Amino acid sequence: MKQLKPKQTKSAKVLVLFSGGLDSRLAVKILEEQAGVKCIYFSLPFGSGCCNTNCALKFSLKEKTKLKIIDVTKGKLLQEYLAILKKPKYGYGTGCNPCIDCHIWMLKKAKEYAEKQKPKIQIIATGEVLGERPMSQHRKALDIIEQESGLSGRLLRPLSAKLLPETLAEKKGLIDRSKLLNIQGRGRKTQIELAKKYKIDFPSPGGGCLLCEPEFCQKLKPLLESKIEEIDIQLLKVGRHFENSQIVLGKNHQENFELERIHKKYKQGILLVPEQPGPTAFVKTKDKKLIEQAKELMQKYSKHKIEEIKKIK
Repeated sequence: MKQLKPKQTKSAKVLVLFSGGLDSRLAVKILEEQAGVKCIYFSLPFGSGCCNTNCALKFSLKEKTKLKIIDVTKGKLLQEYLAILKKPKYGYGTGCNPCIDCHIWMLKKAKEYAEKQKPKIQIIATGEVLGERPMSQHRKALDIIEQESGLSGRLLRPLSAKLLPETLAEKKGLIDRSKLLNIQGRGRKTQIELAKKYKIDFPSPGGGCLLCEPEFCQKLKPLLESKIEEIDIQLLKVGRHFENSQIVLGKNHQENFELERIHKKYKQGILLVPEQPGPTAFVKTKDKKLIEQAKELMQKYSKHKIEEIKKIK
């Protein structure tokens, strides 16, 4: 199909899957030059890419870009996400990160949201760069993600667009392909130069997802065989874990405080608080053997002798 002459108005509407990292920020800035842009950010239970919800909000306010936040840390969406984590169709990365399945799921949700808007948002974009991520951004993975998400021909990747087939938006002249880019590989030189051009700040590359961290995955994997609740995820992010995370010890004052906050919020388990300086313990059940074991562990990991322990139910 012959590409039509691009329209000079911003009548085209684009929904950008926003991770908060440099690539997705650049995708927003590049597309804003020729389309109306709205971002959609997924607050995921184990990390949402290169920044957090506050970081995404800060960017949207500074750049005056509309932002939709999808909270995946609780309720039905959390259980949907955990089902993918437990049995990903396309497997795991270096840790227990189901990157391809995760991208597909988020894009499906983005598509549902886009189609509910009035008028419908026809173009969905990401900051993906061909060859940047070994698992999810090689050519085959990009094709799988586009097809499985139900966005064939509609998924625009502006940073690598010239290396990929034309989208329907480009063919119809809604998006000018000549203004898109041909970035590929793991180098960041071009992106950093573009960040200077657009005068945007950005977080450090990489990180953000706990599922890529081997130590965290060791704590998580035993729980994948059972139903995981919101409180389990909160506890996984804190302290030392024993007995398949049935006992959690704070490593410092901040983590002790976090265990107290979790206990107070969810009103579950037993909290053991030492009267002398030492680690607070969270015990998931009222099992007496576990409680006694937790007390022994508290003493083991304390620099001082613990004379008294306060038990909070």
